[in-house]
Amino acid sequence: MMQEVKNILVVGASAGGINAMSRLLSTIKADFDAAIFIVMHLSKHSQAKVIVNYLQKFTALTCREAENDLPIENGNIYLAPADHHLLLEKEKMIVQKGAYENHWRPSIDVLFRSAAAAYSSCVTGIILTGLLDDGASGMSAIKRSGGNCMVQDPEEAQFPGMPKSTLNTVEADYIGSVDEMGYILADRFSAGSPCVPKDAPADVKHEASITKRMSTEITVMSELGPITPLTCPDCGGVLTYVANDPVNRYRCFTGHTYTAHSLLNEQIKKTEDSLWVAIRMMEERKNLLISLHEGPNSYLNDSKPERAFALETHIEQLKAMLLKIGQPGESQVAVNRDSH
Repeated sequence: MMQEVKNILVVGASAGGINAMSRLLSTIKADFDAAIFIVMHLSKHSQAKVIVNYLQKFTALTCREAENDLPIENGNIYLAPADHHLLLEKEKMIVQKGAYENHWRPSIDVLFRSAAAAYSSCVTGIILTGLLDDGASGMSAIKRSGGNCMVQDPEEAQFPGMPKSTLNTVEADYIGSVDEMGYILADRFSAGSPCVPKDAPADVKHEASITKRMSTEITVMSELGPITPLTCPDCGGVLTYVANDPVNRYRCFTGHTYTAHSLLNEQIKKTEDSLWVAIRMMEERKNLLISLHEGPNSYLNDSKPERAFALETHIEQLKAMLLKIGQPGESQVAVNRDSH
């Protein structure tokens, strides 16, 4: 009979994560009374099995690639496969494509939030080395659900972005070296360690459900926060501002999610793409006007050269705009929560 899993450890890492993850697993003892779930930012063409085999060298626990509907077993380590989200439900895991969160799939936030929704205060989250801010919102969900937060010391992390972002978002229960985390975890997850689950906040459950279903009704979205006039850069859906999260975030009803910073950067990118299209079309029209004027069938005394010259002026203006987009002060604008 399969042992009931009461304790959950979720770990997120990005750049520099292989080394940090192997160090972490090497500190965890064989009698560890929890199931461990890992999300690392992998390219779409990465082979999770290769990473699983590598990590297995550093631990006595069983490392496995997560699979859809696979029952959760105590003392096992599950790695999210490339290009798939890993979500948790009671006693089983869900592995599916789903919408990107901050352009990541798998997303650390998705794993952490679903773990909080399913296991609430029985969850401990760990953020290791990485760039940007994936994991900060998910860690907030864990803390709000009664779980614990551990963060690699940014000074030790090869890439401190993710640890710093998490520490700017939540109060960590432990900040320190990866090499010391095993001792902290041994106290929390020693054999027979008690876990008193509590009910996770409704909005945490709502967001985990949206990711699982890959869409939801607009009425459910309004429970997360105010509907905004902004649209999703990926699918064009209306964005909802997630109100009960210390991380400024926006979510569309199909599941795409952006922090304020990533949304701003995506808008800049879309604007650049549009300007390049406009420049290309104007260049083509300018060249066509010139060729019509100089060709054998050109009309005398027409205005094609003047029109081509006017287009060249517009093209140069658009190029000047491209040079200014994304300059300091543009992509670093902070979104004021009080404005929502």
